[in-house]
Amino acid sequence: MDAGDGMGGAERGLLSERIRNALTDAIASGDFAAGTVLDEQLLADRYGASRTPVREALRQLAASGLVEIRPRRGVVVAQLTPQRIGDMFETSAEVEALCARLATYRMTPLERGALIDLHDQSAAAVAAGDVDAYDRLNRAFHEALYAGTHNGFLAEQALALRERLAAFRRTQLRQGDRIHRSREEHGEILSALSEGDGEAAARRMRAHMLRAAAALGRYIAGPGAG
Repeated sequence: MDAGDGMGGAERGLLSERIRNALTDAIASGDFAAGTVLDEQLLADRYGASRTPVREALRQLAASGLVEIRPRRGVVVAQLTPQRIGDMFETSAEVEALCARLATYRMTPLERGALIDLHDQSAAAVAAGDVDAYDRLNRAFHEALYAGTHNGFLAEQALALRERLAAFRRTQLRQGDRIHRSREEHGEILSALSEGDGEAAARRMRAHMLRAAAALGRYIAGPGAG
């Protein structure tokens, strides 16, 4: 039996999340190039874990398109060009802008209050430079906007796009002072939403997403990039 099977579900889930995040950063930074075969046992040794959480992390990466599970070859790092990633961010930017505009007019006072609370909570994570904590609050912030549209189909599509980009959206927070700028941009979106200006909220959300894409590009390019 895999030693990881002796863990509780919550503990194993947290470990697989940490492994997934570490692999995401390694792939985005080029430590694991496209075409690299990811061996479960070698990864388990690398991260001091059993194969069970590694397997779960790889399944999550496959769902987001970062790796491919191929017959007879195992798990291979996917070939994702900057153009493809840019196209994905551009599409997501338009969908999220629509969500921000509709949420401005449709969120209830309680929903707006919850959104403000999420923004307030994120200050501590930014001050501590805790990317993982900020990433969780960042996700909650955006998902609250999806729910605030009160359009179930749109919320489903926005969430599906977010899942495809989740790994990249987390990784871009490691570039320079991006984590600080991300929170500032959330504040600007919130201001427009609170003022009832849906068009401004949409413009600011679109810019927020495209800046995230630019930060990811700089992170992937390395320290010497502009």
